[in-house]
Amino acid sequence: MKQSIVLSVNGGEHEVLVRPTETLASVLREKLLLTGTKEACGLGECGACSVLLDGYAVNSCLLLAVDAEGYDIQTIEGLTPEDGLTPLQEAFVEHGAIHCGFCTPGLIVTGTDYLRHSPSHDHEDLMRAIEGNICRCTGYVSVVRAIESATTRMQGNDASTHPTGGI
Repeated sequence: MKQSIVLSVNGGEHEVLVRPTETLASVLREKLLLTGTKEACGLGECGACSVLLDGYAVNSCLLLAVDAEGYDIQTIEGLTPEDGLTPLQEAFVEHGAIHCGFCTPGLIVTGTDYLRHSPSHDHEDLMRAIEGNICRCTGYVSVVRAIESATTRMQGNDASTHPTGGI
C-alpha cells in the first residue's frame, strides 16, 4: 500500500507516492531522479548514499522515506551552487580526490557536515568524520588533503554570503 508524502529536498517541496518500506536513497534516485546519491552497500557502511538531513550527514539507505518527511534534505545536487563549485568541491578537484567518482558525492556531503559542525577542525576529528565513507580508489590521502585545504580556504570567509554556507 502506497502513501503520499512531501519531502523537502534541495529547497523544493516534492510530493511523492511511496511504499512504507522504501528508503530515502531509492526515492531520491528513482522518483526524484537525483542520482548523485549512490546506492551501494544498503547497510549504512559505505557512505555513498550520504545526504544532509537538517544539516547533518545521514545514510539515506537506512532511512525510510516516510521518516524523512518534515526534514530539510540536501543532496550533492543541492550543495552545488549554480555559478560554480563550493570551496570543498574545488579542493576535491585540485587535490585529485575524485577518481572513479562513485564515493565522491558521499564524501563531499560528509565533508560539508564536518566543516559546518566540527569545532576544532583538527586532523583526528576529520579522520573520525570520514570513517563511515569507503573509497576504494584514493587511499584517503587526497580526500583528507582536500578537506583540510577547504578548511584553510574558508577561514576568514563570510559564510553567510555563500549559498551553501561557505562550504
